[in-house]
Amino acid sequence: ARLRAEVLNCPSMAGADGDDSLYPIAVLIDELRNEDVQLRLNSIKKLSTIALALGVERTRTELLPFLTDTIYDEDEVLLALAEQLGNFTMLVGGPEYVHCLLPPLESLATVEETVVRDKAVESLRKISHEHSPVDLEVHFEPLVKRLASGDWFTSRTSACGLFSVCYPRVSSTVKAEIRQHFRNLCSDDTPMVRRAAASKLGEFAKVLELEYVKSDIISLFTALASDEQDSVRLLAVEACVSIATLLPQEDLETLVMPTLRQAAEDKSWRVRYMVADKFSELQKAVGPEITKNDLVPAFQNLLKDCEAEVRAAAANKVKEFCENLPEDSRETIIMTHILPCVKELVSDTNQHVKSALASVIMGLSTILGKDNTIEHLLPLFLAQLKDECPEVRLNIISNLDCVNEVIGIRQLSQSLLPAIVELAEDAKWRVRLAIIEYMPLLAGQLGVEFFDEKLNSLCMAWLVDHVYAIREAATCNLTKLVEKFGAEWAQNTIVPKVLGMANDPNYLHRMTTLFCINALSEACGQEITTKHMLPVVLKMSNDQVANVRFNVAKSLQKIGPVLDSNCLQTEVKPVLEKLAADQDIDVKYFAQEAISVLALA
Repeated sequence: ARLRAEVLNCPSMAGADGDDSLYPIAVLIDELRNEDVQLRLNSIKKLSTIALALGVERTRTELLPFLTDTIYDEDEVLLALAEQLGNFTMLVGGPEYVHCLLPPLESLATVEETVVRDKAVESLRKISHEHSPVDLEVHFEPLVKRLASGDWFTSRTSACGLFSVCYPRVSSTVKAEIRQHFRNLCSDDTPMVRRAAASKLGEFAKVLELEYVKSDIISLFTALASDEQDSVRLLAVEACVSIATLLPQEDLETLVMPTLRQAAEDKSWRVRYMVADKFSELQKAVGPEITKNDLVPAFQNLLKDCEAEVRAAAANKVKEFCENLPEDSRETIIMTHILPCVKELVSDTNQHVKSALASVIMGLSTILGKDNTIEHLLPLFLAQLKDECPEVRLNIISNLDCVNEVIGIRQLSQSLLPAIVELAEDAKWRVRLAIIEYMPLLAGQLGVEFFDEKLNSLCMAWLVDHVYAIREAATCNLTKLVEKFGAEWAQNTIVPKVLGMANDPNYLHRMTTLFCINALSEACGQEITTKHMLPVVLKMSNDQVANVRFNVAKSLQKIGPVLDSNCLQTEVKPVLEKLAADQDIDVKYFAQEAISVLALA
């Protein structure tokens, strides 16, 4: 109440309007204490407005203490507050006074709700860069120590995210203290704290001097990678990538590889999954020699893992792993060690594993070249095109361009066709939708003759699918095909079939005719639109169904810019005027809108 009363007397806002101009600010301050959560939330989101009205000094001396005292609120209010305070530097007087923001953010960094703590840490990290080196040691570093030695695990987890931002800019004595605090947190009794420390280990290692990476970080990494909790061990794998990039090549074998080998064979599938997921990054970090000697056998084991989730994660990395192998031995390693595992995965019992492999296996053709692709990979592609799982077939079809570059798509065309037809008629509409999206790509690769003979009828069948999303996608598909094959092909092949649907007894199919005309008119050009499409649209203005009639008005508006002015005046205008007098209110509305847009009034 005192803060509100003083705002109304704030000299910086005094003017011709007197206290009235500050009334909204007083309302915002009232709302900070309101019982309604939404009002408090709105007020917090406008905190910068309050701070501007109060001025920098009173924001520091009154608003911030007031906010610090009120940090017992709903989580969404605290989350908004934590975010706002990260942008408050200039509102408290600039970098010189940025330390005033630390008390409320420190309180927020200790609350129970994780998202609030994370946002408070994010804001603290942000404002840490605005502290001078002196202020960092005087104000920020003590805050980190308080959090790191707090009684509650919440404050200790928050501290883990702050070490790396203050370490590079403090004195060597303070650096030693920070390292000690981090060591303590890595061996904390609470698993949540060890998890937080493990997740920041790599980040902290990046700001340390190399001697301390070797003496401190490696021992912490080894300890965390052997933790009793698998949730801690898997985060240590993530840190391994950062640590490996910091160390000289000669130290990797002794300092990192024993722990990495252990993780790749960990009893917990979650840890092995993390190794598989990070495999390409690990491969780049350790270099070609260690990859050949250590990572190739480890990768083989992951591809043969007893858990499907691990096999799927490793299968996802097959192409990337093979690309990053040393060039001089790449083909030999793939043919001898990787391909036998890949052949087994093609017939894996788990569909997610097969699907993950199908999404990347085509990329091997560009690595292995034409002869190896025809001899070794082609049989695998053909087997996957016949797989019972639609996602596997779909993933192969969606990556056909890789094979097309190497051996041409004709080698696959005979097996491709049954797979495409099955997907096009799949019971799940999302599978049908996905194959439609790849049709223009297939058309371009298979050529117009093959397309007309084998796939054209499919594209037309989709236009009368019972799911609207399929009909809509099929319409877009036709436009892309016309762009690929040209207007003459459209006139001879597509347009007659589309216009034939105008007499379909199902009104939804008649409407699809209009949607197709809207989409095709620009691609087909003025002559085909005027001569073939326009008469059908005009005839449909007499349809018994109002939905069709108002879509006629919308279609005329859409194709109007393609037509010449004489045609608009003599043929389109009379029909739109007739529709503008229709009994149905929607038909009237869209007809009047078309007349207005086409300037036919």
